[in-house]
Amino acid sequence: MDKIASDIVVIELTEIETAPADYFVLCSCDSDVQMRAIVDEVEQRCKKEGVQKPRVEGITSAYWILLDFFDVVFHIFHYNARKFYNIERLWGDGNFYKLSKDGKLFPVQDKTKFLIEGKILETV
Repeated sequence: MDKIASDIVVIELTEIETAPADYFVLCSCDSDVQMRAIVDEVEQRCKKEGVQKPRVEGITSAYWILLDFFDVVFHIFHYNARKFYNIERLWGDGNFYKLSKDGKLFPVQDKTKFLIEGKILETV
């Protein structure tokens, strides 16, 4: 996802009783073409790894596509939609992790400014 997606954040929701999944993975894109390319890549990798393809919602949308693996849900946003819906603030009680360019997860120590101002975290 790193070639066409940015601002990748993982939210761990395992400690939230009402959460619909254990993890959310959020990313931003510049265009609906990039969003669909991510969906295609995920589906190809699922096929290659023998993993059942996710349920896909919003594929005709130019703003938000959801890939539902039940325990993990990917939210692929256009930049403006991500700011508008602000999923990070809605699930602010979760544990946040930032994905580095080399694919490592780093815990977000202070998410207060990020959640209040709706700013997307800087890349690690």
